[in-house]
Amino acid sequence: IREPLMPHVIVQATPNVTIKNPESLLKKLNSTLWDTGHFGSPQAIKARLLNVENFLVGIEDDQQEEGFVYIQLRLMPGRSQEIREDLAEKLHTCLKQELVEQQSGRVSVQYCVEVIELTAAYKKEKI
Repeated sequence: IREPLMPHVIVQATPNVTIKNPESLLKKLNSTLWDTGHFGSPQAIKARLLNVENFLVGIEDDQQEEGFVYIQLRLMPGRSQEIREDLAEKLHTCLKQELVEQQSGRVSVQYCVEVIELTAAYKKEKI
């Protein structure tokens, strides 16, 4: 399925996770998706990084020794479970390749990817 309006890649990272070059990370994630052949144009892939100000992992991590990077991939419906799982795996691999080496070792980082299918009610218009 090739769609002109999707996907959205939303990356959330806790402040104790080191991301030295956010623009480079977003470019790599977008390139990873584009290389799958499932999208109509590179401009269809929209990515953003949202910094998480307040967070807690577990119930007693007062020293913030735990952190996370969470990617939500939002797609229009219609792709098989196999394709969605493949997209998630490719993003997860890219995320780890880009960030694991940048971490200080002081923080244990969880890398997460979730694929969400939007409803047909999603609307977008390019003007």
